[in-house]
Amino acid sequence: MDTLKKDKEELKEIIINQGYFREKIILSSGKESDYYIDARRVTLSPQGAYLTAKIMLEMAKDWKIDAIGGPTLGADPIVGAISVLSLQAKRPLNTFIIRKAAKSHGRQKQIEGPDLKPGANVVIIDDVATTGKAFLESITALADIGIKADKALCIVDRNDGAQAALKEKGCSLYSIFNISEIHKP
Repeated sequence: MDTLKKDKEELKEIIINQGYFREKIILSSGKESDYYIDARRVTLSPQGAYLTAKIMLEMAKDWKIDAIGGPTLGADPIVGAISVLSLQAKRPLNTFIIRKAAKSHGRQKQIEGPDLKPGANVVIIDDVATTGKAFLESITALADIGIKADKALCIVDRNDGAQAALKEKGCSLYSIFNISEIHKP
């Protein structure tokens, strides 16, 4: 079994055993669901963070990238792991976090991390994509500083509209898993 396939199988087991819950829940999109993926239980564990970052770096290895990042809180642990693994692989990537709104103090930035230059090639990442709302907000925040994101990457795509919403903005969504690989109705 190749390494990527093995890593994905291991990450899938972590998601199913630690982050997948069959219960009625209201998602951030406002929709009700009969299951929930709490990806922070995965990405805040050592093995989950490592595997997520390793797989995302492998998926993006042929993309021209100046930086990788995404919305807080979903992207926070992932970007930390990606930063370290990219340095260890001798292909260091700058990372960034996008706040919901600019801070009212300090430098009053919405995007934290090394300064991104207009025109930079960035990839937006997040843990779970449902309608794409967090990705769309990230695309807008980046556009405000002269950056067009044309690729987004998540751990699980719930297939609930994110891909189409991002496509309308000229951004392609890639995922480690499609929801059908995790959730069995």
